[in-house]
Amino acid sequence: MATALLPSTHPFPLRFSPTPSPKHRQFSSLPLPPKPLFPKSNPNRSLKTVVVRAESLQSLVSGAVNIVQSNPPTWQSALLTNLLIFVAGSRILALGLSVSGIASAFLLGTLTWRAFGPSGFLLVATYFVIGTAATKVKMAQKEAQGVAEKRKGRRGLGSVIGSSAAGCVCALLMINNIGGEAFRQLWRLGFVACFCTKLSDTVSSEIGKAYGRITYLVTTFRIVPRGTEGAISLEGTFAGLLAASVLAFVGCLLGDVTASEAIVCVVASQIANLGESIIGAVLQEKEGFQWLNNDVVNVINISIGSVLAILMQQLILGH
Repeated sequence: MATALLPSTHPFPLRFSPTPSPKHRQFSSLPLPPKPLFPKSNPNRSLKTVVVRAESLQSLVSGAVNIVQSNPPTWQSALLTNLLIFVAGSRILALGLSVSGIASAFLLGTLTWRAFGPSGFLLVATYFVIGTAATKVKMAQKEAQGVAEKRKGRRGLGSVIGSSAAGCVCALLMINNIGGEAFRQLWRLGFVACFCTKLSDTVSSEIGKAYGRITYLVTTFRIVPRGTEGAISLEGTFAGLLAASVLAFVGCLLGDVTASEAIVCVVASQIANLGESIIGAVLQEKEGFQWLNNDVVNVINISIGSVLAILMQQLILGH
């Protein structure tokens, strides 16, 4: 007799999972594949990142250009411009300046750009290139004769200050607008005359030590060895005059001085250099004047050149 199947009365019917086969158990125990170290990137997202970075770089460059082109110059534009120029021209600067000289030249360049803009900076750069080239002329011969500049002509802090002190004063007067609009051209003239005077002094000395056949003491016209303090030579004097004329012409081309003011700068530089030679022959490093070293004499020299140029402009040109 067949047995009737009764429905389950259990509230939760029991369900039995089939026992996994050995084959199924083998595959279920395998580890999951590792996640990729470099997931596939989204091409659209990568392109968007590149575009954003390019736009940021373009914005940065555009902002830097706007700062450099600030007119009138600002401290920010002066610092940024000098930083770019000094980094780009570091090898050239190292030929004529020591580490302390480069640091002080950076400050001079920043002050010059802030006061006189690109034209003033180019004038100082021209002075540096010509002066460094003259210092390197026949360096081996000068070293053998014991008349070469120290450190193979690489100028330090004292030399930079001695070469630019009067120009820095003119720059500060310009920045602070001392005397108002009526005096601005006077400060430009004094600035140009300062570097014309120093370049003339440097070139005349270096060329005289290299090529001077007969060297005279300026106070007695007695023949003395090359490199003697206060000594002059025909070759060196002519070279110094030519150097001052070239730099004054550059200042005229750049618009810092007029043609008549450029002539004033040349004349003032030669008078100042004659005075510097007299100071060197009579007083420099003599008894009681040990403090009067070459750097101090240079400051006196360029100060005379700047003041003379300003006075000549007022008295002779009548501006």
